[in-house]
Amino acid sequence: MSAVSRPVPSSDLPATGASEPTEPTQPSDPTQPSAPSDPSGLAEALAVVRAQRLTDVVTRLRRALRSSIRTDYPWESLPMAQVELLQTLAAAPLRVGELAARQRLAPNTVSGLVGKLLDAGFVDRQADPGDRRTARIGLTAAGHQQLEDWQRAHERRIAGALATLSPADHDAVIAALPGLEQLATALAAGGSAEAPDDLEAP
Repeated sequence: MSAVSRPVPSSDLPATGASEPTEPTQPSDPTQPSAPSDPSGLAEALAVVRAQRLTDVVTRLRRALRSSIRTDYPWESLPMAQVELLQTLAAAPLRVGELAARQRLAPNTVSGLVGKLLDAGFVDRQADPGDRRTARIGLTAAGHQQLEDWQRAHERRIAGALATLSPADHDAVIAALPGLEQLATALAAGGSAEAPDDLEAP
């Protein structure tokens, strides 16, 4: 008896014209923008992405620090603009105009901030030896204490957070400090006379 041939299922037939399997596509690095045809355009795009990332990290760091301190120190609600005035006055008393120039703020803005610090008892008006018609603004004992407490509280919080990092991350943060200090210097040298965005909000 001759063997009866059976049809081969289509699933068992070799595929014709099938493409070779491809490697899975790797996700792109958000800090590495797609390369434009112009190399200078790539450098510019990369600089923008990195600046955006650094801005985001600095903003989150500042907010996280201040939010964590408010739990234990209610006076941390003091706006940063007022803290910066206290820090500037810690070296020596200054006139309102001098304060405005140092902080790159409008004189009327500084006058408003000084008024609130006067009401809080953190600064007072002192006679100007060089010009009896004007007065200088100086820190009171309460102002010095406020500034010292503010500094110590931030140091304790940052030290505690650093201790939770892995040794590699801890070392990376410390290694970045010299560069961040130079960045702060560059920003201070090229800053514009614009009011900060947190004159009232903590």
